[in-house]
Amino acid sequence: MERVPVLKIGDILLVSIQVDMSDQTAVTLQEDLAERIVATGCHGVIIDITALDIVDSFVGRMLSTIASISRVLDAETVVVGMRPAVAITLVELGLSLNGIRTALNVERGMELIAAARADEWVLTDGDEDAETTATT
Repeated sequence: MERVPVLKIGDILLVSIQVDMSDQTAVTLQEDLAERIVATGCHGVIIDITALDIVDSFVGRMLSTIASISRVLDAETVVVGMRPAVAITLVELGLSLNGIRTALNVERGMELIAAARADEWVLTDGDEDAETTATT
């Protein structure tokens, strides 16, 4: 069985999918990633799909599931490296990848996660009125 490597960079986990995703590989990745988020306390997950030529409905659902698991564990998910053909296919399949932000590359993905964390700090550092104002 192939495993997808999960690397830690600061408080971000980087997942670079270089293999075709089978059902078992996807389940293993979800479990490995959830365990690593909890073990490291990371607040960001970047999934690099640069090597994927095709993203079908299975991979789209897998990405959405990973994002949901990460969100429950207090980690933002950003998918990077999406090729134009992959974006077109996702739209044609009607997959919106709810809960997943996208960026062109890893650096931009890291910037998105840092910005999201900074926004969260502003909300939690201020008084309750600041949070109410930001959400209304």
